[in-house]
Amino acid sequence: MPLIDAALILAAYLLGSLSGSLLLGRLRGVDIRTQGSGNAGGTNALRTQGWRFALGTVLVDVGKGLLAAWLALRFGSLAWLPYAAVAAAVLGHVWPVFHGFRGGKGAATLVGGLLLVWPLGLAVVIGSWLLVLVLSGYVGLSTILAVATLLPLAFFTEAGLERWAFAAAMALFILYTHRGNLQRMRAGVENRFERVRLLRRRTA
Repeated sequence: MPLIDAALILAAYLLGSLSGSLLLGRLRGVDIRTQGSGNAGGTNALRTQGWRFALGTVLVDVGKGLLAAWLALRFGSLAWLPYAAVAAAVLGHVWPVFHGFRGGKGAATLVGGLLLVWPLGLAVVIGSWLLVLVLSGYVGLSTILAVATLLPLAFFTEAGLERWAFAAAMALFILYTHRGNLQRMRAGVENRFERVRLLRRRTA
């Protein structure tokens, strides 16, 4: 691997390590890892700090995935490098070197990367996420199933090997980072966004 490509992957990981909620939390004097679910992602930011804080968190986390992908596309020399850079940024978000290796779950950073490396994939992911969310009210379940749709999309669009590998790796990784959500669903204690549940509104 050329040195520049290795440097781009490292840069992507370091970008991913810049956690939106933790950086903004320092300005507010809070660490959301000590509140709510203990996760440093956008959902916990919304529940514990409000929508403005959550919006800032999501913008930072999406932006770093976008920037990692752009740098790899602009300066990289290998076809698979943009996908590897997005994956590295997601890893950095989950295990951030700047924040004691305790970060979020990676979904927002993945969304930012998909915007450049696989726009159709992003559209399918967002559509699937919204559909499952309004049917179930579970954010974690929606995220797991939405990212999993990248696999059938890769099949039906006859994607290349690098896109297949990326889809499989991200689907498994997002499943892993949301394993706690599945455990809480099984125990019947997972939080729901009741206000967005379409079926509940119709039957109320």
